[in-house]
Amino acid sequence: MRTVLSAATVAVFTVTAVPPGAAAAQTGATGVRVTGVERISVATDGTQANGHSVDASITPDGHRVVFTSSAGNLIPGGTTAARRVYLRDRQAGQTTRLGTEEPLKPPGISGDGGFVGYPVQWMRGEMIRLHRISTGASIGHSCTAYNCEMSVGADGLRLAYSVRFRPPEPNQRIEVIDWASNNTYTIDIIHNTQPSRPSLSDDAYHLAYQDGGEQDVFVWDRTNGTPAGPIEGPARAATLVQLSDDGSKVVYLSGPDTFVYDTGSGTTQSVPNVRGVAIDPTGRYLLHAPSGTAGPSSLTLRDLQTGTDETVSAQPASAGIDAVSAGGRDVVFQSEAEDIVPGDTNGRTDVFLRSFH
Repeated sequence: MRTVLSAATVAVFTVTAVPPGAAAAQTGATGVRVTGVERISVATDGTQANGHSVDASITPDGHRVVFTSSAGNLIPGGTTAARRVYLRDRQAGQTTRLGTEEPLKPPGISGDGGFVGYPVQWMRGEMIRLHRISTGASIGHSCTAYNCEMSVGADGLRLAYSVRFRPPEPNQRIEVIDWASNNTYTIDIIHNTQPSRPSLSDDAYHLAYQDGGEQDVFVWDRTNGTPAGPIEGPARAATLVQLSDDGSKVVYLSGPDTFVYDTGSGTTQSVPNVRGVAIDPTGRYLLHAPSGTAGPSSLTLRDLQTGTDETVSAQPASAGIDAVSAGGRDVVFQSEAEDIVPGDTNGRTDVFLRSFH
């Protein structure tokens, strides 16, 4: 599909400033977007968590959020203080626990909200536990190694994960499993001992991944079965952030800047002096933090078409990939701040949702 991938830089955005902490209205791409915030890490009856809650991901429609928590009071009769995976259904106002195993990595939720997956310890390696929300049933799929990194497709029937072998074996591979067709596709990463997290498009036909050893980012096209890249060019070290759900954009970091690669045109958009955190499913809205920060900081949502910024959190906060719903309507993040919503007295890290409508 693409034989040569370019990293040509295009014009830099001009940013429309938004007052920090604005809670009533902000100027967005189509005029004024009203903003609100809610706490996600609560029990069904609204009880605040008595443990730390982190690692949130949201569905493209914004209806479901999955996160991990060490709270023991998010479900009736819950007593464990170990980390577990929870699902918050915003439409139903319900919080449920998914399984009884401790997740080794942040959970991922399918685009349709029907499946949640995460790696767990299994014998001498790791296994991916995939939960079907509608029935409560789950299946396990062995990674055959350790330090698995995974990405879930739109309907949960397609899954990508990295396989990292134990030293002294230097090689890795990424596998894309398609339970619908009963096929598995393998991408070998030679002489690489660094983690290589995959990022899978909703249709599972595109996959972005990083060769951690070479610090290069590649895009794999299922139609021809070969990876293309590095997309950042030979003279730049890069770190993968995320492939948008529609497969149109790849976000990566290089130096103090963020870059957004267009898989269709092969062009690259430069977003200087920010650290990209996540991108919405359509590839238009970029969640970012100040460049040079690694821990909690302010979070901002940028419209890549207009260059306008909207404040997600003026207080120190952090977020992961899949933190933004389609159209930049909702953003999930975690923060220890106690003044984001009224009545936050638990003294714990909570998961919040900022909405723009």
